[in-house]
Amino acid sequence: MNVHDKSVTEGLWKGQAFAISQPDNSPFEARGLRAFFEYRDLGVKAATSGKFGAHVIRAVPGVDSEPHWHIHELDFQLVYVTQGWVVFEYEGQGEHVLREGACVLQPPGIRHREVRHSDDLELIEIISPAEFDTRPADPPAAQSTTKV
Repeated sequence: MNVHDKSVTEGLWKGQAFAISQPDNSPFEARGLRAFFEYRDLGVKAATSGKFGAHVIRAVPGVDSEPHWHIHELDFQLVYVTQGWVVFEYEGQGEHVLREGACVLQPPGIRHREVRHSDDLELIEIISPAEFDTRPADPPAAQSTTKV
């Protein structure tokens, strides 16, 4: 069952439905948290009744990031870079360059910002819950240097 083709109402296992997301029926869309990214829903939100979310995020070529400090009000956030690179800055951790194959677990409530990225950036983000609030945050005290 593809959650993008019809509603998920039967075949639940521990509250989760079987779901497969193929790129030809779950296209990238420009409606997401950041205007410099496009998002492709992987069907996890529908399959878990919103308990979890997963999407592929890719950079919009030629559109720079807006490095604003913020906090996500969620319980879990994991980012895995599949292509290109991105620089994140984290409260108490400084800047980190994440390249293809890098993975970061961002603890709930950590202040962070996306500083810059390559035009070919693509990453997978897994979150819980699927819907969450993001609020602006003041910059933390002085940070250390960029880490690779």
